[in-house]
Amino acid sequence: MTVSIIGTVGVPACYGGFESLVENLIPSQKIDLIYCTRKAYKQELNEHKGCKLKYWSLDANGFQSIPYDVLSIFHSLLFTRNDLLVLGVSGAIAIPFFKLFSNRQVVTNIDGLEWKRDKWGKTAKWFLKFSEKLAVKFSDVVIADNAAIAEHVENTYAKQSKVIAYGGDHALTASVSAQKGDFAMALCRIEPENNVQMILETFSQLPSRKLKFIGNWNNSEFGRTLKKRYASFENIEILDPIYDLADLFKLRSKANIYIHGHSAGGTNPSLVEMMFFKVPIYCFDCNYNRASTENKANYFSSSAHLLKQLSVDDNNKECAANMLEIAERRYTWRIVKQQYEGLFND
Repeated sequence: MTVSIIGTVGVPACYGGFESLVENLIPSQKIDLIYCTRKAYKQELNEHKGCKLKYWSLDANGFQSIPYDVLSIFHSLLFTRNDLLVLGVSGAIAIPFFKLFSNRQVVTNIDGLEWKRDKWGKTAKWFLKFSEKLAVKFSDVVIADNAAIAEHVENTYAKQSKVIAYGGDHALTASVSAQKGDFAMALCRIEPENNVQMILETFSQLPSRKLKFIGNWNNSEFGRTLKKRYASFENIEILDPIYDLADLFKLRSKANIYIHGHSAGGTNPSLVEMMFFKVPIYCFDCNYNRASTENKANYFSSSAHLLKQLSVDDNNKECAANMLEIAERRYTWRIVKQQYEGLFND
């Protein structure tokens, strides 16, 4: 089995979770071809870590991700003999045609129920849900990155899926010091479903608690409004995106708690990365976050709830130790790569 990987910005990894996944799956004797977008790279490479690269001028994200993925699937059908590892469901409308004209295998990671996200309108949500249905029906193997996603697939489509999460140990660029700073940290894309306002409102009422919040504040009116409203609080530091892992490591290793507000999706990469830093983690209370942390984190459902938790000095040493134990047992790239290689071998 040799594999084409569909659905990422590309490698070398310069973007998000899927890109980090692919970067850590290679080198691999099984992976032959990876599709990339020209917009993300100043230089086009013929190969990376022994894998061939093919570039398209389309954007790998947003609306253009649909023709980007469809084009990649048809190119792989016509010009390779590869099976497919499809990351996300944007191009799922092409999977039935791939199966119709070949007996090759399709493995699809359906990501985090993208159709549930508030940022999409009704038409986009319908299309994404329809795409998910096609991906599940016509793929030979469905990958869920979270047990809650796997439960959704079984309950909705009566199909078993393989649970494989993401690794997070790449975030450790040095040894983590046991000495922590005096601030809490949050990191996410600034979108409503990540409960950004809930977290900021909580800390605006806790002047004795410092918060460093990293995100793409200037990319939307929602983000700009929140930045303007809460940047005036002396205990809240609004930080622009940080992509360099070494710079992120410096902040993560000093944070004394981590606040995770994501309410949609599956296993979130920023959460599993932070679990390696042995800090107490406070997650928004949803089944995805509980599955990722095995019900051993702290959970909140409102500003008042989070405020109450942060005002009480709980036994957070146990929570921090549990987060690290789970991370080392489930979320190293060595384990994730073994799981994917097992699928390719099967």
